[in-house]
Amino acid sequence: MMLVADVSASPPSLKQTPLHALHMARGGKMVPFAGYDMPVQYGTGVLREHLHTRSSAGLFDVSHMGQIALRAKSGRIEDAARALERLVPQDILALSPGRQRYAQFTNESGGILDDLMVANLSDHLFLVVNAACKAEDEALLKAHLSDVCIVEPLPNRALIALQGRCAESVLAKFDAEIPAMKFMDTGSRRLGGLDCFVSRSGYTGEDGFEISLAAEAAEGFARELLADANVLPIGLGARDSLRLEAGLCLYGHDLDPATTPVEGALEWSIQKSRRKGGARPGGFPGAEVILSQFEHGAPRRRVGLRPEGRAPVREGALLFADETSSQPVGTVTSGGFGVSLNAPVAMGYLPSALAAPGNLIFADVRGQRLPLRVAPMPFVPNTYKR
Repeated sequence: MMLVADVSASPPSLKQTPLHALHMARGGKMVPFAGYDMPVQYGTGVLREHLHTRSSAGLFDVSHMGQIALRAKSGRIEDAARALERLVPQDILALSPGRQRYAQFTNESGGILDDLMVANLSDHLFLVVNAACKAEDEALLKAHLSDVCIVEPLPNRALIALQGRCAESVLAKFDAEIPAMKFMDTGSRRLGGLDCFVSRSGYTGEDGFEISLAAEAAEGFARELLADANVLPIGLGARDSLRLEAGLCLYGHDLDPATTPVEGALEWSIQKSRRKGGARPGGFPGAEVILSQFEHGAPRRRVGLRPEGRAPVREGALLFADETSSQPVGTVTSGGFGVSLNAPVAMGYLPSALAAPGNLIFADVRGQRLPLRVAPMPFVPNTYKR
């Protein structure tokens, strides 16, 4: 888990989300994260927050993420979709109204500049990008798409994630149609008298929802959700341990500008229409590199790793093919204790020849070589409502 040390007071340079006062009132332990003052945990602690999200429902503040509306100047959603396809390898044109898709901004070498969610809201596209990249993402969109699109950042909106097996029943108290939504469905909803944009998605591996709403209404709505006995506030610590068990990438750790989607084991996110032989092959930055890796394979792969002992293997640990070699073959990019599994888990990159499940490798941890097995992901099965 890659988190910074606790601080007793928020430095003036840190931004605050619309839920900051609520975090403080609930006893959140605040840390700097992506330029924001964010709760790493509350009084119950990371372990209990993790397990509560799995068994019931957790409320996450993800308002630090960037929200952007992309509107075609022609008014045609198809024109906005075609324009966005200049920057991502996904099929945005085929994205139906009321649906959402995972995507990546790529560079000319095929590396990932950021990963994002793209939703079709019938008359425009709605993008959610990572907090640390949102200024660069906005600049990228404006630089390349302003000829046909209006790029509209939405800084006055909050984003709340309600995750866990009770999330549906909690949110259904505000809108009886919520249970009809399936994984990656999106749409405008009235919740507690508020106009919201809701998607059935999240980053925990559990069923859940992300709710975008006006910043000034966020605290009141969050308090209404927390009034339900099934819901607890959850901090960054459990968010990280949950997404690791789900085998989900954290940008800047498992993905970066030097890593292609194929190396990152994200080729499932690139539809056949954008690949060689498809209806619209290529046409995005780094297409030659990425499409070549589809045909011939990538030199390395992101893999799941299960340490054979009890000691967690953390981000940055070097990986070796055996116990004695001096030349590392890879690196751990995320690692920690899998609370649901009561065992350590990790992700990292290995040469493709060593990336097969079951392969034994070794990590250097404080001068000792610890054995790990390459393992399939997710480590904990997801509970998405398909």
